[in-house]
Amino acid sequence: MKYPNIAILGAGTIGMSWAALFAATGRQVTVYDPSPETEDRVTTLVKNASETLAALGWEHAGDTSRLNFTNDPVAAVSDADFIQESVPERLEIKHGLYQQIEPHLKPEVIIGSSTSGLKLSDMQAGFNNPARFILAHPFNPPHLIPLVELMDNEKTDADVLQSAKDFYESIGKVCVRLNKEVPGHIANRLQAAIWRETIHLAMEGVASVEDIDKAVAYGPGLRWAAMGPNTLLHLGGGEGGIRSFCDHLGGPFQSWWDDLGTPRITPEVVDTLEDGVKTSLENTSMQELAKRRDDLVLQFVLSGQTKKEETSA
Repeated sequence: MKYPNIAILGAGTIGMSWAALFAATGRQVTVYDPSPETEDRVTTLVKNASETLAALGWEHAGDTSRLNFTNDPVAAVSDADFIQESVPERLEIKHGLYQQIEPHLKPEVIIGSSTSGLKLSDMQAGFNNPARFILAHPFNPPHLIPLVELMDNEKTDADVLQSAKDFYESIGKVCVRLNKEVPGHIANRLQAAIWRETIHLAMEGVASVEDIDKAVAYGPGLRWAAMGPNTLLHLGGGEGGIRSFCDHLGGPFQSWWDDLGTPRITPEVVDTLEDGVKTSLENTSMQELAKRRDDLVLQFVLSGQTKKEETSA
């Protein structure tokens, strides 16, 4: 088994989910977080995620015996073959942690940062030698959503990104590579663009928050789950493909772009969003909502795996 000992640095929502996945694959996982509630929170999530992980084919799903906990980051990384860093999105916190652990790392260890939007070059400044450090951003929750965005640069050892990619893919991930750093990477920028326009539509009174969400979930969201937007529009162009689509509908799309809103996250916007979400969800608990999301996503992921197996057969 490649990388049998994993260290998780930071046990927030992302770190806990990573821990559940790594443990389910049969690896030993050491979790670092300063919170005294870490062990209870992580073991609860691992147990709650066990049904999903078992459905994905991981025989050790829910096995909490593979988890170890510490409030000392040095103890967490000293025997680690691979480190998934998921501490808060503040450079001073990340840099302080990197400086603390760097003298105690194995020479060949790989460190992947789950950062949602920080630049690789900014994070690298926390190391004396960042050669084994990469950006490795998952989409939440990482025990279920396959995407991982990867990036290295000229300061990274030549073998690191490919080794990390091979590892992530071996545990069911789909990896994409950033060729140029930009705040928010790829997926979060796309998510931000869609969210910005949903806010604009709601604040302009075009539709309710509930109906805007329905318009995405039961319209383009279904297609986006199957293929990316460029491929879908290529398909929409018929035999002429994406060029034909642009010839026929490029003008209207340009006019829509020109009319898109640029809202700010003001108190009024937050109030509108909160009221809209509460109205649409009524008394649905966060646990019920998360299960509904995970069940729907799991169906799609399993369907994708089946199609992949049929294609390769």
